[in-house]
Amino acid sequence: MADSQHITVLLNEAVAALVTDPSGFYVDGTFGRGGHSALVMQQLSADGRLLGIDKDLAAIATAKTRFADDARFAIAHGSFAELAQLVAERDMTGKVAGVLLDLGVSSPQLDEAERGFSFMQDGPLDMRMDNSQGETAAEWLLQIEEEALANIIFKYGEERYSRRIAKAIKNAGLIETTGQLAEIVKTAHPKWEKHKHPATRTFQAIRIAINKELEDIDIFLPQAVEVLKPEGRLVVISFHSLEDRLIKQFIQKESSLAEDTGWGLPQVQQDTRRLKKIARIRASEEEVKANPRSRSAWLRVAEKLA
Repeated sequence: MADSQHITVLLNEAVAALVTDPSGFYVDGTFGRGGHSALVMQQLSADGRLLGIDKDLAAIATAKTRFADDARFAIAHGSFAELAQLVAERDMTGKVAGVLLDLGVSSPQLDEAERGFSFMQDGPLDMRMDNSQGETAAEWLLQIEEEALANIIFKYGEERYSRRIAKAIKNAGLIETTGQLAEIVKTAHPKWEKHKHPATRTFQAIRIAINKELEDIDIFLPQAVEVLKPEGRLVVISFHSLEDRLIKQFIQKESSLAEDTGWGLPQVQQDTRRLKKIARIRASEEEVKANPRSRSAWLRVAEKLA
């Protein structure tokens, strides 16, 4: 089964940074297949609680099976961008001991051809993390204008040949499978990178756009600070520079004193800092050897100030 092939990245480091109080209330905003959640549950006392959140219905099914008999655990179907609402429903705003995100697409999603995430396996061109709602990638590509598509491929895929690729995609008309899209991009791409499929960046860009991944992060981050209690931890694992930049800049802003914008006159500077930087961690050499996907991972940890 695909589930058994999933290796949780930075598992021990993330959970060690997250769980500071065994009796606390924690949130795993990207439950996935439960790797981080399972270890968090092992650290919790009888009074501890964990709320899992995921867009993916397959992840929800896994959670309900895996933790069916543990009253300390609850699962919610939705986006981590709904964090504030989901926490408020449980009357835990300002009382959360830690929030964890493990961003990006999971191995099971990539492994299942019918989900349409991978250019390595031919399947329906879907790419939705929540395949119970919204447009598929095939539907989205039909409707988007060529210039807008080129801009998305350039911005989210950091693909230098975005205009050429967008033109080829739009000229193709209806594209129903991942194999078709991969071949169109492959043919349009004039310069292939060594050891990287020419469609890698384009698939990443479309997936990010379809699932509003960066928008969700922007919405989530201030909510995370609001729901955390003093000394509560924000722990985020990211896999590419676009995600990591958002996390880095947010933590930087929230942990720095505001600039003095006075007219050169002495002023009492108000301390508006809400976070303290704790750590930035990369996967060890041993982990990278065992799981090459961890090579690009960054783990950032911040703590809410009183």
